[in-house]
Amino acid sequence: MPRSFRVLAFSLAWLGSVGTALADPPKPMAAKPKQIVLISFDSAREISQWERSRALAKRTGAHFTYFLSCVFLLSPKTRAEYVAPGKGAGKSNIGFAASEQDVADRLQQIRLAAAEGHDIGSHACGHFDGKGWSKADWLAEFSAFRRVLENAYAINGISPEPSGWREFARHAVIGFRAPYLSTGKALYEALPEAGFQYDASGVSNGPALPRAKNGTTRFALPQIPEGPKSKPVVAMDYNLYVRHSGGFEKPSMAGEFADRAYRAFRAAFDAQYNGKRLPLELGFHFTQMNAGAYWNALERFAGEVCVMEQVECISFRDYIERQRGGDARVAVGG
Repeated sequence: MPRSFRVLAFSLAWLGSVGTALADPPKPMAAKPKQIVLISFDSAREISQWERSRALAKRTGAHFTYFLSCVFLLSPKTRAEYVAPGKGAGKSNIGFAASEQDVADRLQQIRLAAAEGHDIGSHACGHFDGKGWSKADWLAEFSAFRRVLENAYAINGISPEPSGWREFARHAVIGFRAPYLSTGKALYEALPEAGFQYDASGVSNGPALPRAKNGTTRFALPQIPEGPKSKPVVAMDYNLYVRHSGGFEKPSMAGEFADRAYRAFRAAFDAQYNGKRLPLELGFHFTQMNAGAYWNALERFAGEVCVMEQVECISFRDYIERQRGGDARVAVGG
């Protein structure tokens, strides 16, 4: 074969092999999971804050977790129905409901929130520090919570009791957060025996995947950088309140505190959204600390991120159900 034809044939063969190589489709990159944000509220007392949080959820498509203290389902007349471990009847660190009507209004908010897809969890009853409690003490406290919740209408003489209420009270509450985030070996021994599927009492150095241990999935509030020096603080409004004003009200600085809290929330979110996308937990109370600074920060934050296409603001219960591939919910009628 003449040299010129050999060169042409080689060139065509080489181009053909390159063309074949170039035609191979690139390997698709693994899609990032959606960013999960878990927002919760402790004690769940003030009716106005129930309404405000539910309105925020409707605006943003979020689902929240409400950790309820059962003493807010007992009035001054019925407070003796609760006996805390090692205490006399009718004792509580956080008081009781203001009246029978106050209990009725709160029960309505619980029913509305549950019907809207929110998660109702347990914050025990009297907000006592149970670090030194035995397993039997914790089981007694959990039993008191479930008894008060199930019989709240009958105990307080509120009628009619909605259809499905007792079924809801028996089965819907699957999560717990300890008062003061105070835990111990006895608590974790009692939780699965009392039927709880998750605990949200932990604290971690930063956002972390929840881990299952002894039948209970454990979530942890992360420490996040905050303030001019980016010092870590637990991502909860009370901890910010202590950081900002020593636990005393400074309403004149509410705007500054709200902005600091928002920037801390947003920076922690952005770090995960642009990074590993570990779930981000934020905790709040119904109490308006520093003239509502932290709720203002929450509303600004949730209004921005919960509506994002790659973000889901869901409850702890939602998270558990997704991990287990289930979608069952206990509805409450009325």
